[in-house]
Amino acid sequence: MALVPGESPGFLLWHATLRWQRDIATALAPLDLTHVQFVLLACAWWLNTQGERPNQQALARQAGTDVKMTSQVLRALEAKGLIEREIDPADTRAKQLRVTSAGAELAPRAIAAVENVDARFFQPVSHDDTVTLLRRLAHPEA
Repeated sequence: MALVPGESPGFLLWHATLRWQRDIATALAPLDLTHVQFVLLACAWWLNTQGERPNQQALARQAGTDVKMTSQVLRALEAKGLIEREIDPADTRAKQLRVTSAGAELAPRAIAAVENVDARFFQPVSHDDTVTLLRRLAHPEA
């Protein structure tokens, strides 16, 4: 049992996460995106490039975000002209999401900015080791 904060894995993870989030926020600020806006835009863009037109619930599932919070953030992305929400012909209660041309231009630039932060942040550990550990922590059942 670790009583010293510097030896507590959870405490260290908390501090590492805070540092990583600050670095991501700094990289995204010039693009006028918050971290969660970036995640939802990038996920929607990726799904659109795969030929999918996700609804809000499918996007929230892909991103791992709360559906209500996703709705609020999508409204902000829509106001910025980065996402369009259109009625789903198969279910008029749902709205399909489409990244606009401005969103499609911004998403890869934002992804590159975030990947640069990740490369610097995780540089002390090999890419494969980092992905293996994080995958194990994120999905212990896998």
